[in-house]
Amino acid sequence: MTSQSDERYTYAAGARAGRLGWLEAGLPLIRLLRPHQWVKNAFVAAPLFFNPHVMSLEAVGLVALGILSFCFVASAVYVLNDLVDRESDRLHPKKRFRPLASGQVTPVAGLTAFVVVLALGLALAFTLDPSFGALVGLYFLVNVAYCFALKNISIIDVLTITFGFVLRVGAGATLIGVDVSVWILMCTGLIALFLALAKRRDDLTKSLGSAHRPALNGYTKPFLDAVTSLVLGALLVAYMMYATDTEVAERLQTDQLYLTMPFVVAGILRYLQISLVEERSGAPTVVVLSDTFLIGCMACWFFVFTYLIYF
Repeated sequence: MTSQSDERYTYAAGARAGRLGWLEAGLPLIRLLRPHQWVKNAFVAAPLFFNPHVMSLEAVGLVALGILSFCFVASAVYVLNDLVDRESDRLHPKKRFRPLASGQVTPVAGLTAFVVVLALGLALAFTLDPSFGALVGLYFLVNVAYCFALKNISIIDVLTITFGFVLRVGAGATLIGVDVSVWILMCTGLIALFLALAKRRDDLTKSLGSAHRPALNGYTKPFLDAVTSLVLGALLVAYMMYATDTEVAERLQTDQLYLTMPFVVAGILRYLQISLVEERSGAPTVVVLSDTFLIGCMACWFFVFTYLIYF
């Protein structure tokens, strides 16, 4: 006869196994949403950060919810992209381990996740502000076009990615009711374009052909290197103009923004080194969040800029 202690042990062991089963089933779904990519949506907060006169707890809370809505919609886009690309992803040395490409998540489960996070994101966005919701909806539609067509057209593919980042900044400005500086929009677009070009160069370095990404037929390393140099030159000029602009100085009540320029130059040079020398710029988000030098440059820029405009 089984003792009560044995029964309790068997029940507890079964409960632990059940929890582990749910965990193992849930982790691939979480990875499918790519939460590590959500850092990109911090661009929604840029208009608030660069307009200290509207900074308040209410504005911070509003922007935080705006970022959350973008995170949900962005995750829906990632799921859709993985659903569409699961066959070609199996040919990629790293993407073949993605949940849908590897078979850890079924297409039905992926489609369900897509519907749920998209509904949550759009509902939250329109609840916050109809105009903001319209921009979030536009972001989703542009990315749907990217998933099904635009990503296969060279140059258009990287410009579409760039537009997505600029749209985030514009949406953030709409949410808190401020006008965003043209210099901020320009710098945002050039940074995004640079990262997209670096990713395409990494794809070529890994010898990925048109079977994985048809747009690669329109790129070569010399072309990407030349365009990257052009974009970075424009970025440096744009930031220098922003940091020394008299109108910006009057609005932010400081004429010392030029002190942040060394950190911008150092960060750009480091990412160039990662892309051209070390040739490992395939996942910009991972690179930015894992490289100590880049993290140091961004932290120094943030603290110096914050001190200049808030203290």
